[in-house]
Amino acid sequence: MPTLLGFGAILLWSALALLTSLTTRLPLFEWLALTFGLATLFSLPMLLRHGALASLRAVPTAGWALGIVGLFGYHALYMLALKNAPTAQAGLIAYLWPLLIVLFSMVGQPAGRWLLPLAGGALGLIGAGLLVMDPREGGFRWEYALGYGFALACALTWSSYSVLNRRFSQVPTVAVVVYCAVAALGALALSLLFEPWVTPTSLEWLGLVGLALGPMGLAFFVWDFGTKHGNVTLLGALSYFAPLLSTVLLVLTGRATPSWALLAATVLIVGGAGLAALGLRGRGKSAA
Repeated sequence: MPTLLGFGAILLWSALALLTSLTTRLPLFEWLALTFGLATLFSLPMLLRHGALASLRAVPTAGWALGIVGLFGYHALYMLALKNAPTAQAGLIAYLWPLLIVLFSMVGQPAGRWLLPLAGGALGLIGAGLLVMDPREGGFRWEYALGYGFALACALTWSSYSVLNRRFSQVPTVAVVVYCAVAALGALALSLLFEPWVTPTSLEWLGLVGLALGPMGLAFFVWDFGTKHGNVTLLGALSYFAPLLSTVLLVLTGRATPSWALLAATVLIVGGAGLAALGLRGRGKSAA
């Protein structure tokens, strides 16, 4: 069940591109501040549950640091990557995080158990590359090295957070409310320092609310629970379904067209997930 809940986050993240397409006029850090701010607002009732506030007082400093760096650090680094490199290349480097989750979570396992999960993760990365890379943008160029560095840092941040999160399984998931609040304040500070403020339109507010309820809100709560109590290695391999389902949603809504790349990516990502699941069969919860 925890792994299934974690996969729910992947399903929610598949709506990220579609909902974000309604808010592309907004500056990056303003967008981040508003989505995390709304996510905090919508999740505040969780703090009213009996014992919720008391449970937060028991969270160790390291637990707070991991959660805040995970959520805010990842997204801030991703925004900086987008500001300093083309979207396709930055996105592909950032999408190393599922493969890194598989890699990091397999540390300490016998060498024979690495092959299928890593092969599955690698196939997923290739499939994601077919989806996010745009041949018209050309290849990687040294002039964007800073942006590539930010993208790699964000991949390392999210994968490390996802794997290390299991060490803090005693930290209640309600703590994500605080992570979101800190992320909103941090993004707001960066926005006020470096960006002009743009007043959202009604349609943009609709997109922001959808983001805050789903891929930028509830997704973090179920991912937190899934990585703490489920099979994080399998979740890493399954995470490549997010860009695949995202592209399918864009096709279904007329914002993208079907292509051979989409078909090939489907085969690679589904096949990669199958390989990873086969390699993890019988290991159960101990895979993390």
